[in-house]
This record gives sequence, structure tokens and C-alpha cells, in this order.
Amino acid sequence: MNIKQMKLSRRLFQLLTMCCVTLTFAQTDYKSFQPGEIWEDNNGVHINAHGGGITVVNDTYYWFGEHKGNNNQALVGVHVYSSKDLYNWKDEGVALKMKEDTSSKLQKGSVLERPKVIYNDKTNKYVLWFHHELKGQGYKAALTGVAVSDNITGPYEYIDSFRMHPGVWPKNFSEEEKAHAETYAKKEDLKWGQRSKHGVYFLRDFEGGQMSRDMTLFKDEDGSAYHITASEENGTLIISKLTDDYLSLSNEYVRVFPGGNNEAPAIFKKDGKYYMFSSGLTGWDPNPARSAMADSMLGPWKSLGNPVRGSEEEKETTFRSQSTYVLPVVGKKDAFIFMADRWTPKNPIDGRYIWLPVQFEDGKPILKWYNEWKLDFFDK
Repeated sequence: MNIKQMKLSRRLFQLLTMCCVTLTFAQTDYKSFQPGEIWEDNNGVHINAHGGGITVVNDTYYWFGEHKGNNNQALVGVHVYSSKDLYNWKDEGVALKMKEDTSSKLQKGSVLERPKVIYNDKTNKYVLWFHHELKGQGYKAALTGVAVSDNITGPYEYIDSFRMHPGVWPKNFSEEEKAHAETYAKKEDLKWGQRSKHGVYFLRDFEGGQMSRDMTLFKDEDGSAYHITASEENGTLIISKLTDDYLSLSNEYVRVFPGGNNEAPAIFKKDGKYYMFSSGLTGWDPNPARSAMADSMLGPWKSLGNPVRGSEEEKETTFRSQSTYVLPVVGKKDAFIFMADRWTPKNPIDGRYIWLPVQFEDGKPILKWYNEWKLDFFDK
């Protein structure tokens, strides 16, 4: 073999090697859910979409979530993946990119969490909302942010981030409650959590706008949409109806479970009733889940207790996870998937996903652990 032939042979070997690698990592072949295990995308990389939510377009699911690195700062943005079967996911890239411009609120190094996307049928736009903290300020800013796109996978155009409802009273805050809050605002010996319960934090932020941290979106059957978030130092949930274009909050909103210390809300609707999963406040550590029900998104909401069924450890830690979204399965009646994150704060990119079927017991949504399960679970 001469030198020219040797070079050609070497090049052919390199090409074949590259092809084999491509074929090895070009696709996955998952046929079930395996909660808590590494979940790879079509490139063989662990899916990077934490605190996420899913938007359905025709027969395709789009999973939006936080792109994590080795810390909690947002250096990339919102990652998006697509799937036809919910098991195998294709990397569609970064839907909303962090800004290099240091004058932008959305600059690299700030905190971007819990991204959710809904489609507006009137404007034909996809609207993305998220929890946003300004760079270098920890969790002090407590803003909600919004972006918009003509295409489901983006790119999304960042609009703004802001506090909620400055100078606007909620629908369920009476004159008596205002007086009560003003009285308690003068007390200095209130224990942790009482300032939310008695409306003191609400009054504190009334003029400048209410806080927003862990949040989600819910789009109802009539096209109305809602922004649900932890507020008042995470002590109270606030549910706000969005404007018709979904790009801002209307003045129609309520306080839910004042002083209840709920975060990580996730909403779904079944048989005309609204259900909510949430968690308590223990930082990155897991805690017992909560559930609630209402006849209207704007309440009143009734607590249903811990939805987890299983061992004491599972009940106390919600399978070592925290809720982020409830997904209705396309083409299946009353089929809902509880989506949660198993956080790993020392290495955020390694966070795992806990997806479990939502079941009902005595009219209440419940959650049970399955090491492995398939969508035909809902056909039983």
C-alpha cells in the first residue's frame, strides 16, 4: 500500500468512526419513565430543563426549563426540547438567551427559574413567563419576567421583569383585613410566617408591587390564563389573571393561603374543578407536598393535605423532589403527569426528574412511587 492509499484508508477509518459515534448518540430509545434516573436527550446528554413546564403543539410536546450549570446563576437561559412520545426528547436549543449587555435586567449571572410557555390564540404568539432575580442581589428582587415569540422554540424576545400589582388591592382583601394588617404592622414581636399571615408583607409591598418567586401558568379552556406565584416572602400564593394578550397581569387577582408558606405551585383541571400541588419552604431540601382544590381559579381554595402515599420518608420528602408542573397527556382522558425536580444544589446540572402518574382517591389527587411506568398506566 502506497502513502496515498494509506492516507485514504486512514481518512475512511476516521469518517466511519465519526459515523458510528453519530449513530450511537443520534437518538434514544426509551420506552418507559424511570423517575430519578439520568434522562438523556437525542445527543446522549442528560436533559437540562429544570423547574420546567410543557407546551403542546398539535401532536408534539415542548419541554421548557432552566439550563443549569455548576451553580444556580443563569449563564445560558431557557432550554427547550421536543418529543412525540414523552419518553424520547430532541434538543431544540436555547429558547430565551441571557444577555451579554450588562445594562439588561436579563444579563448573564442573574437568576432565571420556573419558565413556563402558553400560546395565545388571539395574537398567535407564544408567551414565556419566569421567576427572575437580578444579578448580584440574591433573591431580593423577586420579579416576574415575560418574553414572547412567533415560534414555539423561539427565539423569545425579552420584554421586561417587574413586581406585581403596584397600588392594586386583591379581590379578596376586605376593609377589615386592611385594618387588621395595619394593626399587626406596628407589632415588632411577630414570629416567622406571621407577617404574611396577617398581611404585613402585603402592605409593605403595596405601593412598589408584590413579590414573585416560584411561579407557574395555567391556561383555561375558555382561553383565559393565570399566573400563580409564591409571594410575600414566600408566605402567600398570589393568583393573577393575565391580560388578553398574556403579556401582562390584569388587576384581577387574589391572595391564597396567607401565611401558609407555599411554593412550587402546579395546577391542573379535572371535571370542572381546579387542583393544585405545592410544597413547603425548606430551601433546596425536599419537604411534604401539599394539595388543594377550588371551583374557580380565583378561589376560594381548600386544602386537601399531603397527596403522597407510601412510606413515611416518601411522605416527608415527596420522593425527594419538588413539584414544578402537571401535564395533561394528549389523547387520554383524565391522564395527568406530576412533574417534579430532585434538586442537587452542589451540582445543579445533575438534577433529576421525577415524573409520576396522578391518581385519585376519595376525590383527591394522590401520588405513588413507581420505579418504572408507561403511559398505558392510564388505560387500566
